[in-house]
Amino acid sequence: MLERILRFAIHQRWLVLLMVLGMAALGVYNYQRLPIDAVPDITNVQVQINTEAAGYSPLEAEQRVTFPIETAMAGLPNLEETRSISRYGLSQVTVIFEDGTDIYFARQLINERIQEARGQLPPGVEPEMGPIATGLGEIFMWTIEPRDGALKPDGTEYTSTDLRTIQDWIVRPT
Repeated sequence: MLERILRFAIHQRWLVLLMVLGMAALGVYNYQRLPIDAVPDITNVQVQINTEAAGYSPLEAEQRVTFPIETAMAGLPNLEETRSISRYGLSQVTVIFEDGTDIYFARQLINERIQEARGQLPPGVEPEMGPIATGLGEIFMWTIEPRDGALKPDGTEYTSTDLRTIQDWIVRPT
């Protein structure tokens, strides 16, 4: 059988070459249409609801903020799971939807439910949706460099230690 294939390929080399070029062209065409990213985002469709609850202990934040928000999210279309965490002065509810759910549709539904839940929350507590981002979302890189000719207040140039101090005490906390 192998001998017959090789004999055909030798006798019909132009036909074989034409078939190989056709397959290569088809491969290039499909490669250009392929919607795959270099690092595909495999995370689920999720929306975070962050609420500052200044002065509340984790138990109070859970009872007065987290629980009413979680309850308001119950029954959303395509809802897969709801997770939450309550800490001193903070409530975070993560609403996870089934794969394929449009993130903007999910955010619209959550925004409507947040409006309904506001009446059950303590005065001054305002829940906010987090940005559209995932664990594999946007990554920011930056450098801290003095402007050309910039000097410290004492007239000396910035050292690498000075720049690291700016990073640790000015940029990082914001």
